[in-house]
Amino acid sequence: MQPPPSPPRASRTGLVLFWIYVALYGGFIALVLARPDLLALRPFGGVNVAIAAGMGLIAAAVGLAVVYVVARAGN
Repeated sequence: MQPPPSPPRASRTGLVLFWIYVALYGGFIALVLARPDLLALRPFGGVNVAIAAGMGLIAAAVGLAVVYVVARAGN
């Protein structure tokens, strides 16, 4: 079993992933502000774009958490 990485490296990795998520969330909010009419479309079998995008954000958060755990385990 390897010791955990030094806090500065783990913090840097976490911050990079955090800013990636902030950019994704910012894009979603920009869409809400700029084109709310697009969010009402239902191209996914009755599920509107707002719900699909929200679920995508949740999936992205889980995916980034997995990336963080794997990155920390690899160090």
